[in-house]
Amino acid sequence: MIGTDAAALPSQLRVAGQQERVVAEVTDEELVVRLRNGNVAAYDQIVSRHMRSAFSVAYRLLGQREDAEDLVQDAFMVALEKIDTFKEGNRFAPWFFRILVNRGLNARKARSLRQTDALPADISTREPTPHLEAERSQLRERLDAAVAVLPERQRAIVKLFELEGFTSPEIAEMLELSDGTVRWHLHQARQTLRQALAPFARRNP
Repeated sequence: MIGTDAAALPSQLRVAGQQERVVAEVTDEELVVRLRNGNVAAYDQIVSRHMRSAFSVAYRLLGQREDAEDLVQDAFMVALEKIDTFKEGNRFAPWFFRILVNRGLNARKARSLRQTDALPADISTREPTPHLEAERSQLRERLDAAVAVLPERQRAIVKLFELEGFTSPEIAEMLELSDGTVRWHLHQARQTLRQALAPFARRNP
């Protein structure tokens, strides 16, 4: 039986494996340095790393796929144009998402958007009863309406925290707020949503 330990591998394969590990360990901040030095491939790596989460955040903010795609493309282009303003010692992700979220909030104010979120695919094999389906629809409509009337920044904070999984310190860094301010907005938003959904809670103890 042929051995599979590192010593038995051809030197070229060992070197290739080491190179792959080195590439995987490169931080965003190191890629920014390379980009500033003219390495275009570094920018492609940054985009690849953050594209999925950037689109998810953009979609939560704008509610439509086409608008979200435009926002992500715009945010990455702005980040590239402003890369020289990125301060050494800071983390890239909060800096980039600050650009994306702020431009997303501005886009919401500037455009008249249809607030229609795509419903998640139902993976259940059981069909809900008409009564249960009607109740779910009412709950969804009440929740959407309650979220829609939240103040703009508060609505963004709720979506980033509850739906995207960012922590309050991360959101604070993105929006240039204090962590305490972010947590206050979350508390206020939850109170508002709890009051809006109270009739459903009483109906389904």
